[in-house]
Amino acid sequence: MNAAARIGILGGTLDPIHLGHLDTACAARAALALDQVIVLPLRVPPHRPQQPAASPYHRFAMAALAVNGRTGLTVSDMELSAPGPSYTADTLTRFHAVSGLPARQIFFITGADAFAEIATWYRYPEVLQLAQFVVVSRPGHPLRGLREQVPDLALRMLPANGVTAPAAEPAIYLVNADTADVSSTAIRRRIAAGESIAGLVPPCVETHICQHRLYGHSDADHVHGQN
Repeated sequence: MNAAARIGILGGTLDPIHLGHLDTACAARAALALDQVIVLPLRVPPHRPQQPAASPYHRFAMAALAVNGRTGLTVSDMELSAPGPSYTADTLTRFHAVSGLPARQIFFITGADAFAEIATWYRYPEVLQLAQFVVVSRPGHPLRGLREQVPDLALRMLPANGVTAPAAEPAIYLVNADTADVSSTAIRRRIAAGESIAGLVPPCVETHICQHRLYGHSDADHVHGQN
């Protein structure tokens, strides 16, 4: 990997990946002039009581289809073989080892809703030393008020303008963006109810879901299989 690269990481269950995920990745890349954003499906999400509905194979396949042809976006299966829950701190530690990049060149991308709960994350506050953080607004979760929600980190929050601040420690960059108002939970519910998901996921992802009968179809062999 280029020693001067600026790499974004967007991790998540991606069950399934949708246009909101892609909008977030693209907004972060544009705002901070990132060379690449790696979309990283997680094998075992740490904060979900239930396992993902689709297998790691299918979630990786859908992510790969979704980023295909999108400039600056790629996908990695690094977390799919990792043991235990996919905590952000552990993911970033593994990425440091694989890439050899310092924290200032790694940009972990998350939504404002998730970041508001940062104090509950595993290995907090150490996790904030492992990468620059990029917090992107989401529908219903604007950036205004975030400093009041997480006052201990207010001084590290900076507007994203394509320039990395010469701070003594990794910063938290705030990105206002228009992202699709959609969630994976809502998509799964629509599929189970026999409703259309057109316009919520890329067409190639919708085709994959239909071909493999994911999320609520009666043929259970297709839900977790690799056909």
